[in-house]
Amino acid sequence: MFDIKHEVKNTMTLPYSTATSGRRALEEIEKILRKFGCQKFASGADYENGDIFVDFEHNGRPIRFKANAKGYAAAWLRDNPWSSRKHCAKSDHERKAIELGQVAVYSILRDAIKGQVAAIETGVWTFEEAFLSHVMLPNGRRVIEEITQKRLLPEAKIDSQVSR
Repeated sequence: MFDIKHEVKNTMTLPYSTATSGRRALEEIEKILRKFGCQKFASGADYENGDIFVDFEHNGRPIRFKANAKGYAAAWLRDNPWSSRKHCAKSDHERKAIELGQVAVYSILRDAIKGQVAAIETGVWTFEEAFLSHVMLPNGRRVIEEITQKRLLPEAKIDSQVSR
């Protein structure tokens, strides 16, 4: 009897890599926020920077949830590098990565917002604890952007295992 051993790659599928509809995720986000009592809702994209954002207002507080599709695309390209064996040009492969990133980011935003709202509704966190970093200030910047620009947070220790 033969003993056949198969070499199995030790890879983990990139989260949200099978997401198929950014539009459906966006509709779910709006539904979650309307049920939560939000008065305003908008979404958009900054294609040059790769940012996807969801804006809403709750009890007079403007919130901007923002994520970057280019970051997701870079992670996808690490897992799926272009080679001459691909049946497309390198630029087409990179464009596909951005498109996948945009769809994935909407799903990530949906799940993040859903989690924050659930935490508020169950008393785990207050609204401020859940959304403070995303609150829009009168100067048009989010709290996290102001804190980062003013260097109010201690410097993070960089883990050699994690790269961004």
